[in-house]
Amino acid sequence: MKNDTTFKELKNSGYTDKTINQEIQANLIAKIKAKEPVFEGLYGYEDTVIPQLKKAILAGHHINLLGLRGQAKTRIARSMVNLLDEYMPIVKGSEINDSPFQPISKYAKDLVAELGDETPISWVHRSDRFFEKLATPDVNIADLIGDIDPIKAATLKLPYSDERVLHYGMIPRANRSIFVLNELPDLQARIQVSLFNILQEGDIQIRGFQLRMPLDIQFVFTANPEDYTNRGSIVTPLKDRIGSQIFTHYPKSVELAKQITEQEALISPEDRDKIQISDLAKNLLEEVAFVARDSEYVDAKSGVSARLTISAMENLFAAAKLRLLETGSEKTSIRLLDFMSIIPSITGKIELVYEGEQEGADHVAKILIDQAIMRLFEDIFPRISKLEKEGIKTPYTDLIQWFSKNQLELNYADTDKEFYAKLNKIQPLTTVVEENASELSKEDQNFCKELVLWALAISKKLDKSENQADYTFDSADVRQYFRN
Repeated sequence: MKNDTTFKELKNSGYTDKTINQEIQANLIAKIKAKEPVFEGLYGYEDTVIPQLKKAILAGHHINLLGLRGQAKTRIARSMVNLLDEYMPIVKGSEINDSPFQPISKYAKDLVAELGDETPISWVHRSDRFFEKLATPDVNIADLIGDIDPIKAATLKLPYSDERVLHYGMIPRANRSIFVLNELPDLQARIQVSLFNILQEGDIQIRGFQLRMPLDIQFVFTANPEDYTNRGSIVTPLKDRIGSQIFTHYPKSVELAKQITEQEALISPEDRDKIQISDLAKNLLEEVAFVARDSEYVDAKSGVSARLTISAMENLFAAAKLRLLETGSEKTSIRLLDFMSIIPSITGKIELVYEGEQEGADHVAKILIDQAIMRLFEDIFPRISKLEKEGIKTPYTDLIQWFSKNQLELNYADTDKEFYAKLNKIQPLTTVVEENASELSKEDQNFCKELVLWALAISKKLDKSENQADYTFDSADVRQYFRN
C-alpha cells in the first residue's frame, strides 16, 4: 500500500503496528533465518562487530559505535536502514511521523479524533527514515529537540501556551526512524543532558511545555575514544543510558584492507580498463597504512583512517591517467614510481607527534612509503645485509656491480614500452626477480624489478636521486659498506 489511503483501509489490510525496535528485530530475524547477508560491505567485521551489532538489535538497545576515525562507523549506522520495512504508514501531514494507531502530536490526535476511520494515511519510504546529525559545539537544544516558533504563533494568532506554536527539532521529526548522532563527545555536556529523558523514558519537554510525547526512535551514536586529543567526553549518565557500546577496529590483514579500498575508491570503469594495477602494487598501498599505524612519527590516538588508502588509490590512478593523456598511450600500468603521487593523500590523513612535526609531513610520508616498500620487499626477497665482507657474494652483488658502470633513469612520462625496456636491459635485475618471484604474475614481476631497485636504494646500496619527473639510480660509494 504505497499510495495515500484511509485509516480504515489500513486496518482492513491486516497491517500490524510495531515499534521501530520490533520492526528492525523482525526483519533481522527474517534475514538470519533466510541465510541472507545482513550487513554487506563491512569487511573484517564478520566475526567481531557484526555479531555484537546483531545482539544489540535483538536486545532492543540504543548503540554507541566507539572507534578511531575511518573505521566505517557511519557506514554501519546507515546499513541499518535495510532492516526497516520498505514503507511505513503515518497520519497524513504529520511533522513527526505519527502512527494512526498511537498518535502523539496534537495535530494527529485531533485529526484522528475528528475523522476516525477516514483519517488520511501517507506512506514513508525507509530511505526517508534515516536522520543523521554531526555533533558540533554549536549544536543547541532547539536544533535537536525544538523550540517555540514566534512566527507560527503570530501567523496562527495563538498564544505561546498553545502546543501548536512549537517547532519540532530533528529528534522529534525522527520519530519511528533511525537517528544517528555522529561524534557524540563533541556535543556540549549540557546538550548531552537533554538526551537523558529521550533515551530512558522516550519523552521530550520543550520550553517548559509539559508534553508527554513518547517518541519511538532507534538511536545510533558514533564516537572516537574519549582520550583523543582536544576532545570532549560522553557524560557518564548518558553512557549509562546507551544499551550497547561496540568497539570498531581497522582491518587486521592486507587482504581485508584491499577489499575495503577496492569497494570504496571512486575509479571509473573506463580508467580501470585502461590502467592496470598489479596485486603487489595494491599490497604496497595497504602496507603504507599499516606502517603508519605503527609509526613513531604518527599519533596513534588519532588513528590512520581507511580513507588514506582510498584517497591514495584514487591518486595512483590519477597519476597513471595523466601519463596516458600526456603520452597519448592507450594503456598503462601502475608503477612504484607513481607512489610518489600518494604523498598528498598521506599528509592530509595523519596527525604527527612532535618528532614527526620536526621531520615535516612530506618527509614523514616518504619515510612511510620507504618502510612499506621494505616490508613488501622482505616478504619476497632475501634480506639485504647492512654489513658485507669483501669477496663474499650476495644475491644482489651482480646487480650492484652493474650500476658501478651504468645508471638507470626512470621517468614518469615514459610509455610502458619505454619504461620496461629500460628495466629489462638490466640482466642481473631480471635474474634476481626470476630466482625469487618466478611464481608471480608477469605484472607483479615487472613491479618487483622496481621494488628491488628501491629497496637497494633505501638500504644505501645504490644511490637514488630525484629530478622533477624522473628518478636516477646510480652506484653508491660501496667501499664504505665493505668491512674486512
